[in-house]
Amino acid sequence: MKFLTSGKVKDLYEVDESSILFKFSDRVSAFDVKFKQDIPRKGEVLCKFAEFWFNELSVPNHFVKRASDTEIVVKKMKMLPIECVVRGYFYGSLVSRWKKGEVILPEGTNTILAAKLLEPIFDPTTKSEHDVPINKSKALEMNLVTEEQYVWLEQTSIDIYKKMVKIVDAAGFILADLKLEFGLLDGKITLGDSIGPDEYRLWPKDSFEIGKIQEAYDKQLLRDWLTANGYQKQFDDDRDAGREPTPPIMPFELIQKMTQRYITAYEKLTRNTL
Repeated sequence: MKFLTSGKVKDLYEVDESSILFKFSDRVSAFDVKFKQDIPRKGEVLCKFAEFWFNELSVPNHFVKRASDTEIVVKKMKMLPIECVVRGYFYGSLVSRWKKGEVILPEGTNTILAAKLLEPIFDPTTKSEHDVPINKSKALEMNLVTEEQYVWLEQTSIDIYKKMVKIVDAAGFILADLKLEFGLLDGKITLGDSIGPDEYRLWPKDSFEIGKIQEAYDKQLLRDWLTANGYQKQFDDDRDAGREPTPPIMPFELIQKMTQRYITAYEKLTRNTL
């Protein structure tokens, strides 16, 4: 196999002219900063979650098969340069952007932290090193997609989110938001990349409480630790000064907790044992 490239989490290899192998690593990144420490078994969880979700969702996707505990084979396709984010709760960057007046929410929206939105909203971003939120007019102005494609992506992304919400709810979790990626395969828009705890926020229902930071069974656990310890601000300050942010050393307890929560989420959602 021919090595193609390394992303934040995956290494990509060409299998043949029509397929690619994704090798999931234990690497982790947050706020666009890559950490030097790994999260044990994270790659295995991401790989098997990708297989689970692609098989569960009825939308056409590029998944072919799982090749090992950390590898899947997918069909080659041309990815669309847009990340399709669906938000179901008032949380994350949506809060700060709303406070700055950068996003307008429907009248009657509850703007207490972690409140459920009246309806899921489509909140896409550019697909780049530092993703930038966009709306329909901006996406069309930047020639990222056509108007027809945008309308399809919006409706399909929300439909996928609602389907996943039902599955997640039955397992005792809340799906706060979701990031999806799509590409063109034989001229048709097709679900791609992967779906797992690096692409969504997952909260346990039994500890959910509006107005508070939620218990995270996803990468948010690392983001919360960084924010609480001033590292998120430090990253922003470094970038403003033209410096590349340096990742701090994650405490062993945090690494251990992330591994355990990734595994717990997988086993509860899929009813499979790792």
